[in-house]
Amino acid sequence: MSDGDARNELIETITREVLGALAGTSGDGCRDCLGSCAAHCPDKVRSVVAGGASRITYQGNGADVPRDLARYIDHTLLRPDATAAEIDRLCSEAKEYGFAAVCINPTWVRRAAEQLRGTPVAVASVIAFPFGATTSDIKAAEARRALRDGAREIDMVINIGALKSGMRELVRQDIARVSDACHEAGAINKVIIEAALLTDEEKVIASRLAQRARADYVKTSTGFASGGATVFDVALMRETVGPTMGVKAAGGIRTAEDVREMIAAGATRIGASAGVRIVTGGERQAGEHD
Repeated sequence: MSDGDARNELIETITREVLGALAGTSGDGCRDCLGSCAAHCPDKVRSVVAGGASRITYQGNGADVPRDLARYIDHTLLRPDATAAEIDRLCSEAKEYGFAAVCINPTWVRRAAEQLRGTPVAVASVIAFPFGATTSDIKAAEARRALRDGAREIDMVINIGALKSGMRELVRQDIARVSDACHEAGAINKVIIEAALLTDEEKVIASRLAQRARADYVKTSTGFASGGATVFDVALMRETVGPTMGVKAAGGIRTAEDVREMIAAGATRIGASAGVRIVTGGERQAGEHD
C-alpha cells in the first residue's frame, strides 16, 4: 500500500469512527442530509455539539439557523476591501440572530465592539494576518491593542519561515507572547499554522509548539494561502494536540459536506466565508473568498 493510500485509509477510518461517536450512529452520520445540518438537520448538529464541538463559524442567513445553535457560530468577514457598512451589517446580523462572535480585521474591532456592547456577541480579530512574518513584540502589541479595543478572541499566524528554518524556540516564544496577552485579558488565543505551506512533520511540530505556548486552539489556515483546510490536516492536528485543545478548520470550506467532514475529523470550530451557500445551498454570495 502506498503512503497516499494509507493516508486516505486513515482519514476514512478516523472520519467513520469520530462521526459515529458524535452522532450516535454506526458511521453513516449525515449522509442522508441533503441540506445544511444547522438549517435543516438541527438535531444532528445538536448531537455534534453534545459530543464536544464548541462552535461553528458561519457567515450566512441567520434566519435559517435554530436559535439554540446560533451561539456556536462565528460570523466572519476578513476581506481586505470590507467596508464600514459591511462591518455594520455583520454586527447587526450577529445581534439579530444571536451568533457567538464576529471575526474581523483589527481596524474594525473598536467599531464592532461599540455596536455589540451589552450583547452576548463577542468580537474576534486576527493578528499578523495573513503572513505571520512580523516580530513577536509587534504581534503581542497588536494583540493587546485589539484586546483594548474590545476583542475577546485572537487568531494569530505563526512565524512560518522560522518554523521551516528549524527555529522552534523562536516560534514557541512568538506564540507564548500572544497567549500571555490574551490570557491577561481573559481572552483566548487561536494559532494559525498555515498547513498548506508545511510538511506533515512541520504541522505536528507547529501544533505541539502552540500547545506548549499555552494557546487555546490550533487553526489550519488563513484562507489566503495556496490551500485551505483538509480532513487529513484536521485529523493530524487533533491527534497531535489530544482531546482537550481546540482545533479550528478554515479555508476552502464551501459545502455542508465539507463542514461535516471537518467536524468528523476532530474540528471543534469551522471557519467559512461561504456560510450563506453552505446553509441555504444557494449561489456564491458577494464577498465570499476561498
